[in-house]
Amino acid sequence: MQQIKTYLEQIATISDADWAFFTSKLTRRVIPKKHIFLKLHDIENHISFIESGVVRLFIPKENPEKEITFGFSFTDQFVSAYDSFLTQSPSAYELQALTDTTLLSMSYADLQDVYKNTQIGNLIGRLTAERLFLIKSRREQHLLNLTAEERYLKLFKERPELLKEVPLKYISSYIGVTPQALSRIRKRI
Repeated sequence: MQQIKTYLEQIATISDADWAFFTSKLTRRVIPKKHIFLKLHDIENHISFIESGVVRLFIPKENPEKEITFGFSFTDQFVSAYDSFLTQSPSAYELQALTDTTLLSMSYADLQDVYKNTQIGNLIGRLTAERLFLIKSRREQHLLNLTAEERYLKLFKERPELLKEVPLKYISSYIGVTPQALSRIRKRI
């Protein structure tokens, strides 16, 4: 619980009463490596903080080689099919643990309770949503403005742990190239 407290205290000061209420709503979930814990068309009912592990967000395809990886979340970050969570409608993608992963999760109903019954809940919710938006916006801008090689180099610089823990086929999909094109990029640099 200390990890999430440290993360949230970077955003705002939390009273003991708010912290007690907030933590009473958290559930620890352990997800085994390679397990898909949110399937296509399921409704996302949790927002989770990653205590340890790596999660991949992807659009599944009939041919697994054609899956589209569009996001990763790591230790000390929040993860969710956030659009499905907010709207309580079926998800258009899946969440998969790439390593053994431990999550602190809160249900949609419990989060609404936190918003309603704590002084800090709405601020934390808004600032966390803003951070998720900025990550998404930055990725979209990189896809539109950078070459595949520039995207790979930026990824390598910003997230070196990604390249250690994530198979190259997922990285190639994430930067928008084939595994063969990624191999050529890696040889050039």
